[in-house]
Amino acid sequence: MHAIAILDFGSQYSQLIARRVREAGVYCELFAHDAPAEQVLALPPQAFILSGGPNSVYDAGAPALPDYVLASGLPVLGICYGMQLLAQALGGRVAASPQREYGRSQLLITHPGSVLLASLPATSQVWASHGDRVAAAPPGFQVVAASDHCPIAVMEAPERRLFALQFHPEVNHTTHGRAILANFIAAAGLRADWTPVSMVGEAVAKIRAQVGDAPVVAGVSGGVDSMVAAALVHRAVGPQLTCIFVDTGLLRAGEPESVVETFGRTLNARLVAVNAAEEFLEALQGVTDPEQKRKIIGEKFIRLFEREARRVVDHESGARFLMQGTIYPDVVESRGPERQSAAKIKTHHNVGGLPPDLKFELVEPLRYLFKDEVRAVGLELGLPEALVWRQPFPGPGLAVRCLGAITWERLERLRAADKIVTEELAAAGLLQAGADHPAATAQAFAVLLPVRSVGVMGDGRTYQEVCAIRAVTTDDFMTADWARLPYDVLARLSSRIVNEVSGINRVVYDISSKPPATIEWE
Repeated sequence: MHAIAILDFGSQYSQLIARRVREAGVYCELFAHDAPAEQVLALPPQAFILSGGPNSVYDAGAPALPDYVLASGLPVLGICYGMQLLAQALGGRVAASPQREYGRSQLLITHPGSVLLASLPATSQVWASHGDRVAAAPPGFQVVAASDHCPIAVMEAPERRLFALQFHPEVNHTTHGRAILANFIAAAGLRADWTPVSMVGEAVAKIRAQVGDAPVVAGVSGGVDSMVAAALVHRAVGPQLTCIFVDTGLLRAGEPESVVETFGRTLNARLVAVNAAEEFLEALQGVTDPEQKRKIIGEKFIRLFEREARRVVDHESGARFLMQGTIYPDVVESRGPERQSAAKIKTHHNVGGLPPDLKFELVEPLRYLFKDEVRAVGLELGLPEALVWRQPFPGPGLAVRCLGAITWERLERLRAADKIVTEELAAAGLLQAGADHPAATAQAFAVLLPVRSVGVMGDGRTYQEVCAIRAVTTDDFMTADWARLPYDVLARLSSRIVNEVSGINRVVYDISSKPPATIEWE
């Protein structure tokens, strides 16, 4: 299988580059710019992409281009900072731009024979984000396009298969970005053989190599990620897998019963159901800090798993492996080891919320897959479409949607409001239920806020809690836009929640995009 190594120089878009390459049918992996050469070359790559980054190549201590990249003789695409690294390494000149270029810009093709820009119109919109630029192209490079404030926006040396851009082809605002990446893939001579079939085959082989004949325990929530991960592990090791479903008391209305039923119908694997609601609520009593909530829930999960694993798995062999449904966006937001140069956003329960003395080795078959790839794998494994397109739900559950102190009364209030959100959006056909509904909401839920507001019900004054509704559209969960729900739907949501849910007298709608906000409130 052909593959591209993407070297990450600290760009917020690095994972998006990876997603676009995968969309084009080519496997890729993301590496820190200073990863050991042997680690990167072990992929092995057939081409390199150099990401953008916040540094200036001429500053002391700025990340440098690893020697092995050019020494390999493989095709290279430099993006923004990556372009400047290529220029500097090959004898060009990089300088501060007289006018920085951030946001939308017009690209003008100045050399119609360009390989990288083949089939693009003479002018198009691109997304720029740079304060430096290449002032002089290296010897042997042809300048093929300019943008509003950057005379050398694209340069290439096709005979050496070296290409560079001073804008971001991976973002949607660059109207022909996918075509540019496809042109690079074609120029590099790469096969598009990254498909759901190959994803399943690759994952199954890795699981078998890691696990051998040892038992595996898996925490399943009934969500897309954990179910697809469990299906993969079951495909790989069959009866070695024992799934444990924990009712934490932090699940949505009717979810415990639904999970057990769905699991029995879908996977022919061993399932152990555990009711631990009282344990979790006791551990979370009085806790309001979101990071502390995640840490407590993560540790409680693991301790409970250790206890249950000892109980349900053969005492002689024991369970050394714990399966988790971690996916790429989880790693990104938690700054996993592959993202040491990027800013940490929040701890994810699958990444940073686990205790340091973890007694399991993690099995994470989805760790490098995006949400759309997870769904494609689920369908390839034969999981029902209704399950594959189920609304995402965070591992900590309603704990991160019940802001402030957690009590059973507040959780029941939130459950009731959240159920109404799901019912109304489903009735209006606004919940994403398949690949043919890309404009529908990818995620929608209620949030109970730790504030009270004055209201009037009947002839009396009320002072009750506020419910926020969050609904977003997205295709990868790394970026998201707030859903433009029709006013009549919002009106029904507000009316039903206020009238049917005791203790809530005000409903607000969250119109924040990601970034700057995250999808979940905590």
